[in-house]
Amino acid sequence: MEPNTQRCHTGLCLSVYIITFVLGFPANVLAFYTFCKKVRQKPTPIDILLLNLTISDLLFLLFLPFKMQEAMNNMIWDMPYVLCPLSGFIFYMTIYNSTFFLTAVSVERYLGVAFPIRHTLKRRPVYAVAASIFFWIFSTAQLSIVFIVPFIDHKNSTVPPESLNASAHPSTDSRRQCYENFTESQLNVLLPVRLELCVVLFCIPFLISSFCYINFIRILSKLQHIDRRRRIRAMGMALGTLVVFALCFGPYNVSHIIGFIKWKSPAWRDKALLCSTFNACLDPLIFYFSSSAVRGTVGSVMEGVKSRLQRCMSCRLLQALCGGITKTAQDKEHTQEEINAI
Repeated sequence: MEPNTQRCHTGLCLSVYIITFVLGFPANVLAFYTFCKKVRQKPTPIDILLLNLTISDLLFLLFLPFKMQEAMNNMIWDMPYVLCPLSGFIFYMTIYNSTFFLTAVSVERYLGVAFPIRHTLKRRPVYAVAASIFFWIFSTAQLSIVFIVPFIDHKNSTVPPESLNASAHPSTDSRRQCYENFTESQLNVLLPVRLELCVVLFCIPFLISSFCYINFIRILSKLQHIDRRRRIRAMGMALGTLVVFALCFGPYNVSHIIGFIKWKSPAWRDKALLCSTFNACLDPLIFYFSSSAVRGTVGSVMEGVKSRLQRCMSCRLLQALCGGITKTAQDKEHTQEEINAI
């Protein structure tokens, strides 16, 4: 059995999960509202792709509280067992689903500047819908391994299948760990699959995105007729997306390669997974720079908040002023009463 050497520090995991949820959930809800509204009015391929990316992030964030509870319980799974493979599946599936949609957005952006006329004539929202359906089905099929691994060779395992990897300590047999401490038979299946996930769901999409965005930046830098501010913003968005892609998904997928070479999970694998978790709160930044509709919605929300704060401050100032006038009148009356008494 694989030793439990990769348990994430409770404080670190919980901090990352909470920050991601607090920042990511409202931002993705705002993006979801914006893209739903825009797709209903006039659907475009990039809006459909960004809407699906938002749905993927929201699904990830909705299941993140299960990971928070696990981290708070010192990485011991004390919830109903059925939620363990389900939350793990959603967790990993949405992470890899994001790579597909980010890649599709990069292709859409590149084609728009490299072949503007031809692409405008041939692009149809139905193509983006078909691509989105394929991405969801493909990533679901690929990550079904999360449901399969716990039941591999459970007869020869010291771990009962219904409890999924009990703790190695005899005094804590009833305390369970979710998707850890794999047997040799499980590793024989899991490690090659992880390598395949790394190649198919990360390396290929990352290479495609790099090609598209590098050429996107190269072409835009030569288009002098486009406003300089718009060009810089678009090139910054492209470069930022590549950086997010590499930093969020790179470390975790590198752990797959290291794990396959050493034939065991690296001790830092869970910490690398935290980088992928951050993607859910960084995607809204990509939405902001990619969509004028999102920028408009954010601007409207900020104006609304600003006006409400101003009204609240005005009300408080008025109350304080009225209170001061009343107090002054009362003081005068009290002073007059003292004079009359004298």
